[in-house]
Amino acid sequence: MTAPILDFPPAASPGELPLPATTFLRPVVRVQDGQRRVTEDEVIEEVPVALVYNGISHAVMLASPADLEDFALGFSLGEGILAEKGELYDLEVRTTCDGISVEMEISTARFMALKARRRSLAGRTGCGLCGVDSLASLTRPLGGRLARPEWALSVAAVGEALRQLPHWQTLRQQTGAAHGAAWVGPDGTIRCLREDVGRHNALDKLVGALARQGAAPGDGFVLITSRASYEMVQKAASAGIGTLVAVSAPTAMAARQAEAVGMLLIGFARPQQLVAYSCASHLESTAAPHGDGRSFM
Repeated sequence: MTAPILDFPPAASPGELPLPATTFLRPVVRVQDGQRRVTEDEVIEEVPVALVYNGISHAVMLASPADLEDFALGFSLGEGILAEKGELYDLEVRTTCDGISVEMEISTARFMALKARRRSLAGRTGCGLCGVDSLASLTRPLGGRLARPEWALSVAAVGEALRQLPHWQTLRQQTGAAHGAAWVGPDGTIRCLREDVGRHNALDKLVGALARQGAAPGDGFVLITSRASYEMVQKAASAGIGTLVAVSAPTAMAARQAEAVGMLLIGFARPQQLVAYSCASHLESTAAPHGDGRSFM
């Protein structure tokens, strides 16, 4: 029998790709009190991390690329894949072009139990990638082109939607523990909202409701009560939605994805202020930009 490990090896061996940084500086357009300023913002990084047991990829999670040995062991213990640390015999972190793979060797008994569990996995509300169990299946084609509206998003419309938002979130009023995803018209009027304990689930529900109603993706924008992750951008883009507004920050991966597909991605949405992380040309002009002179579209 292989001896249990006592300490984990370094995250990357010499000659391998290094782990990505945990933060990323991104050019943004910051709008506040009618003034636009081109600047930089430090956004948190998220990367796909495949958890591999005895050569079989079990799940892909989006995580910050730090302390991944702790993450893998904690996930394994928390999910009941392992009962104790001694059942983990080896662990190695490998960085590839597609993401990070944490390869673990566990006891035969625990691996056989894991294989049986995979036949009846339940959904979760955390930051796993829905239906993805390997890095190779992470990237999927989007369903179609984004519906680029003929109107430009205004700060006033975002402010009006934020004003209306609490009145629509009945589940949050009752529990204080629900995320919301709202479909908003160009004037800031909320037309539809769905809630769920999970932010991904709330957006899925909204996309489903819009599809059932036959709503045109170019007739509005989506406002979410959470941060904007890569998967939130991907879900919105797959539905043809061209503008995603979040009350919290986006991740660097989400901003890159939004830029790549031509989506206007807004973070830190507040009355009279917001930050555009991609495609700021789709934002209504409020005043002449000023700052360090760089251009940002």
